[in-house]
Amino acid sequence: MKKRHEVLFKQLESYRNGVLGSVKDVTEEEAEIIPKGFNNNIRWNLGHIFLDQYLWIQAITKEKTPVPDHYNTWFGFGTSPANFTAETPSLEELRDALKNQPSQIKEAYGQQLEVEYHPTEMGMQTIEQVLIRTIFHEGMHLQTILDIKKLIKSDAEKS
Repeated sequence: MKKRHEVLFKQLESYRNGVLGSVKDVTEEEAEIIPKGFNNNIRWNLGHIFLDQYLWIQAITKEKTPVPDHYNTWFGFGTSPANFTAETPSLEELRDALKNQPSQIKEAYGQQLEVEYHPTEMGMQTIEQVLIRTIFHEGMHLQTILDIKKLIKSDAEKS
């Protein structure tokens, strides 16, 4: 594997560990809170991070990815916790899925990072380009999770 690809996977794992570290002390109840000014909760953000990465891979490869049934209904663009059902994955299930995803992607696509697939509307056509975009996207959702946690803590201290 090329050095830059090793670096890319290290970054993916590092950012993912940051996301997982940010929610290690979050309870199921806290993961459901949607603070004023937000559209979603922590659980939705975690599911969305997981789904987004695979959706972009699927968009260029046109191959099925290991996204469980209904994830697009619960965590896709434009969805909200209002779409959740009793079957929506728990916080722990999402943590496990997120923890395993980087190694699954590395195993499945680590030797194909520069293969040119079908370009997206953003011009991405390699797994490498998708991972760069999704790492950035993950960072945006990490900040949202941190903001939600801060508001939850602030509200709890006021009570």
